[in-house]
Amino acid sequence: MSNKKPIKKSQKSNPGIANPDKIDRAQFSRASRLMMRGARSAVLSTALKSGEGWPYGSLVSVALDSDSSPLMLFSTLSDHTRNLAVDSRASLLIEETSRLKNPQTGPRVSVLGRINKTNDERHHRRFLALHPEASLYAGFGDFNFFKMTVERIHFVGGFAKAVWFKAPDILTDSKAAAAVAKAEVGVLAHMNEDHPNAVDHYANVLLGRRGKGWTMTGIDPDGADLRRGGRIARLEFEAPVTSRTQVRQELVRLAGLN
Repeated sequence: MSNKKPIKKSQKSNPGIANPDKIDRAQFSRASRLMMRGARSAVLSTALKSGEGWPYGSLVSVALDSDSSPLMLFSTLSDHTRNLAVDSRASLLIEETSRLKNPQTGPRVSVLGRINKTNDERHHRRFLALHPEASLYAGFGDFNFFKMTVERIHFVGGFAKAVWFKAPDILTDSKAAAAVAKAEVGVLAHMNEDHPNAVDHYANVLLGRRGKGWTMTGIDPDGADLRRGGRIARLEFEAPVTSRTQVRQELVRLAGLN
């Protein structure tokens, strides 16, 4: 398969689905995870603290940990943060439907789990790599980072294409996630400092994005995050990688060097 052709827009509407008319659980599972990986925002639903449990929806920024767990940054002054302090159960709705003529035909995923504070510096770094503008207030005393421990996921790929999953069916294998997370900082430095042309190749040739000077801001088992100024792009791997060696092999392959 040639790496010379940009990815068509139609390929992005149903990530990971080879044939939308013949879906199996494996395709649903991959589609769910890739949609989560590509998200920068989601609708967070919590139980309203002061409203007898009424569901409360709010728009939040999200990033994903190496194992696919959602990461967030909240102010203690926000209603959803106060709600979570009482009941940590919540859901995140991630969708790719709003630009479609009929939104009901588009894919979306609901992620259910418990959200709690995290002091892991790697979580902080991954979130800020995807949302650098948040660095302006991330250090304020009334802001904290949070991680969702996923329990269930519901994927809808359009009419009559829906399935529930338990977390292990979607989330990345823990050993693979840990191995890639350990290699991430070194891989990013190597690619941005030693192979900037390859990063531009990913953005320009594979993803059809314009301009030179793209940088790689994140690596996970399913792909890489790219940025140029305020523009971002998501490079998906052909299959999940499980080690630093496999990360290197996939980046070489995508660069057309093998």
